[in-house]
Amino acid sequence: MANQKLDKLDKQILRLIADDARIPFLEVARACNVSGAAIHQRIQKLTNLGILKGSQFVIDPEKIGYETCAYIGLNLRSPEKFDEVVEKLRNIPEVVECHYTTGDFDMFIKIYAINNHHLLNIIHDKLQPLGLARSETIISFNSAIDRQLPIMDIPVSEEDED
Repeated sequence: MANQKLDKLDKQILRLIADDARIPFLEVARACNVSGAAIHQRIQKLTNLGILKGSQFVIDPEKIGYETCAYIGLNLRSPEKFDEVVEKLRNIPEVVECHYTTGDFDMFIKIYAINNHHLLNIIHDKLQPLGLARSETIISFNSAIDRQLPIMDIPVSEEDED
């Protein structure tokens, strides 16, 4: 998808809601010095453009019993079956991310498991039957950085340069 042209108001709105997704639109409007209706329209525009992908509460996996976070590089025996494998991965609830990659792996996934034994069962019972040539598992001890992309780094559109 091409880079979207955002003006100063769009960026200000994105900064505010990225900091607090539950901020009331009227508070955003006051901070931006515009009407509440203008904020609703801009939020709708940003959603329609695919810049905003919804809002959600973030559950801490460890707090609900998933103590093992692992990243697994997958090499498929038949790489032409990418789409089929991705659909099967969607049916494994412990898989929370899947990326097509360059380098040593065809795809890279992130999973959460209750413990290492559960991780082994996921790999053996759910991943191996997908037609893997090989896989490599990396267990994460802790996430040192976990954040949104900063809004200040969005390129400035030509209208903002005036």
